[in-house]
Amino acid sequence: MTASGFDVTSASDFFFEEEHKMLRDQVRRFVEEEIKPHADQWERDGATPRELLRKMGALGFFGIRYPEAYGGSAMDERATVVLSEELGRCTYAGVAITALVHTDMASVHLFNAGNDAQKAKYMPGIISGETITAVGVTEPDAGSDVKGIRTTARREGDHYVLNGTKTFITNGVLADVYCIAAKTGGDGPASKAVTMFILEKGMEGFTVSRALDKHGWRSSDTAELSFVDVRVPAENVLGEEGRGFYEIMKNFQNERLVLGAMAMGEAQAAIELTVAYVRDRKAFGAPLWEKQAIRQRLAMLSSRVEAARQMVYATAARSARGEQLVREVSMIKALCGELVNEVMYACVQFHGGMGFMRESTIERMSRDARVQAIGGGATEVMLEEVAKRM
Repeated sequence: MTASGFDVTSASDFFFEEEHKMLRDQVRRFVEEEIKPHADQWERDGATPRELLRKMGALGFFGIRYPEAYGGSAMDERATVVLSEELGRCTYAGVAITALVHTDMASVHLFNAGNDAQKAKYMPGIISGETITAVGVTEPDAGSDVKGIRTTARREGDHYVLNGTKTFITNGVLADVYCIAAKTGGDGPASKAVTMFILEKGMEGFTVSRALDKHGWRSSDTAELSFVDVRVPAENVLGEEGRGFYEIMKNFQNERLVLGAMAMGEAQAAIELTVAYVRDRKAFGAPLWEKQAIRQRLAMLSSRVEAARQMVYATAARSARGEQLVREVSMIKALCGELVNEVMYACVQFHGGMGFMRESTIERMSRDARVQAIGGGATEVMLEEVAKRM
């Protein structure tokens, strides 16, 4: 039982099996022993260390959704939600997103669209944590609007020549292997003009232009990438030429489910921290918890977080059965991205002046949460996806 009186494991029995509960316990122990004692330094460093990622790989966290043939454990979307939620609860969202981009936003492109040779080459290292991945779709004029990509790839014999830039790329500095989207279709239909490529760090003409300085997610590196006449072997095409747009769209269901679960983990941790704080903090001769307005606001926020969490769980269970759920995951991304920010606003408020201090956990969490309404599909874009299906 937590400080707020809520136990994630008891509330999730309907959706999860014993293997998912064991995974939750394992990740929670890892967070307490390997992340929380060290992550303040990683916030100052601006990156999560490779050593931690290797430890996560060794424990099997990076292979929960991948086949045993590559070193994975072949679990389903519910396992992804467990991992995402528990990493969200660690209170260091930069560490969480470093791992989750690798597991569920970048390497999935290689696994889903890659051929047998590509998967045999890269997947064992991806699962062990020796090979870290990033995905490059976003550009200055193309974020949620994937059809706006301007990076180009021109076929020359047995190579493609890439030119362009990518920005806001999580793991951009850290990664070894990148799944990069580029236009190959010339003046053809935008949805058939994008192709995904595998690039490796060190390819001539491929540089990390700069590491970006962010408002939050300080322990996650974010970079700008530059491609100047980068010669990429034709064998590095991911899937089929001209099918990249569809591959990107296909993974959005998983990505937005992950971000929703992570956000609800963050929100739950913030409520627990704040309940503990207001029970201890006294004002006008009594703990703040005795103020009806405060405890009722926290009770309502806790109720809404629980409702959103149950939607995430139910959608993960349906996704595991093979259902296509664009409407539901768009709802989750919009709802959870906004709700986590509402929770953080109230929790900072109830911490008073301490909530505004860099030394407080809730101050860091409030900065980290802001991007949840932006990255992976801005709230407004998600609501349009929902509206189209009403």
